[in-house]
Amino acid sequence: MDLEKQTNEKPLPDIIAENLDILFVGFNPGLQSAAQRHHYAGKSNRFWRFLYESGLTPVQLKPQEDRKLLDYRYGSTNIVDRETRNAEEIRDEEYDIGREHLKQLILKYKPKIVCYVGIGVYKKFSNRKDVVTGLQQNSVVGGVRDYVCSSTSGLNSKPMEEQITCFKELLKLLKEI
Repeated sequence: MDLEKQTNEKPLPDIIAENLDILFVGFNPGLQSAAQRHHYAGKSNRFWRFLYESGLTPVQLKPQEDRKLLDYRYGSTNIVDRETRNAEEIRDEEYDIGREHLKQLILKYKPKIVCYVGIGVYKKFSNRKDVVTGLQQNSVVGGVRDYVCSSTSGLNSKPMEEQITCFKELLKLLKEI
């Protein structure tokens, strides 16, 4: 099936273009995001707040404004397309399919940085066990920098300042390249 057709049939369409500075990758659409068809739409999700407070965006966007990410040369997608209440509901076969599809997407669109919004997202994509936040030593797709931040879900118990710092470091990396 054609990559564009797959993208348009998703319950939550990708926000993507060629030569993005950053492509953000989550696990999969939550129920609210899929219902609203907007990325990071869950009431307790802090993605949009972290982008703003880190300086990655000059204003705090709302989920309904997610397509404005392209104005900043950012995009958003997920490793798995199916919406679920939580990531524990995702089956291994879905990760296998999603991993391959995401690799194709990255190869086609060639973002400078792929930021995985959740350590678990990167673990599933890379098949690596020991993953920490920040720039990864070896990228999965050559020529693209892999960067990992903690999940922006309100269920994440890491201190918010620590999470925002990860996004600030992402901005710093972007300015260096």
